[in-house]
Amino acid sequence: MPKGFESTCADRMRLGIMQPYFFPNIGHFALISHTDRWIVFDITQYTPKSWMTRNRVLKREGGWAYVNLPVVDASRSQRICEVRVRDLAAAAEKVLGALSHYRKRAPYSSAVEEVVRECFRSSEDSLVGVNVRSLRIVCEYLGVAFEYEICSSMALDLPEQAGPGGWAPRIAAAVGAAEYINPIGGRELFDPLDFSSRGVRLSFLEPPDFTYRTAPFAFEPGLSILDVMMWNDPATIREAMAGARILPATFS
Repeated sequence: MPKGFESTCADRMRLGIMQPYFFPNIGHFALISHTDRWIVFDITQYTPKSWMTRNRVLKREGGWAYVNLPVVDASRSQRICEVRVRDLAAAAEKVLGALSHYRKRAPYSSAVEEVVRECFRSSEDSLVGVNVRSLRIVCEYLGVAFEYEICSSMALDLPEQAGPGGWAPRIAAAVGAAEYINPIGGRELFDPLDFSSRGVRLSFLEPPDFTYRTAPFAFEPGLSILDVMMWNDPATIREAMAGARILPATFS
């Protein structure tokens, strides 16, 4: 159990649960910064070509392009926790190559490239391991606390199958969360009664509307945190994340 969990008071503990995304956008990190405990959800079937293995950065010619994390022959027959990354060293160079046009243009390109290198300096080649290590290192760079557990390593009594909105209320109740916070884009997946009947509040995070200068490129919203970090120092990013709003769920 990561340090700090034992001191978290259940009557106020805010919980986040998300799949292990690959260098996700600022909204993901805003959610981390607004929670006390984080569970990496890795027990369901793997989805190819999802945010777990790709994200978006600025394209040299304008617009955006995908930056990808190559995996070993993964398919929907595997669980997320079973997927492996193909050749960590090559994967790191692939990511750095996709960011090379930021050099001498973005003020923090050298620092961000070092963050990326550090994310891949490990012998852990599972998809979960690589992405969680990346989340942890980015949070360290930003000065954001990140207290997490891996769902597949927890002794939770969960059903074999549950709908898209069925896992979170069960997990939140099992770990004694007072409040579960989800990105607002997924609010249609959840029934507040599933949470309230278990003594858990359901809330949604509305991400910050953060626009920043990216000259000589045109700004594109919603890109990977790597893009945000290229153009902004950690204090500015933390200030932007603090502007996210937590909205309580409404009962129909």
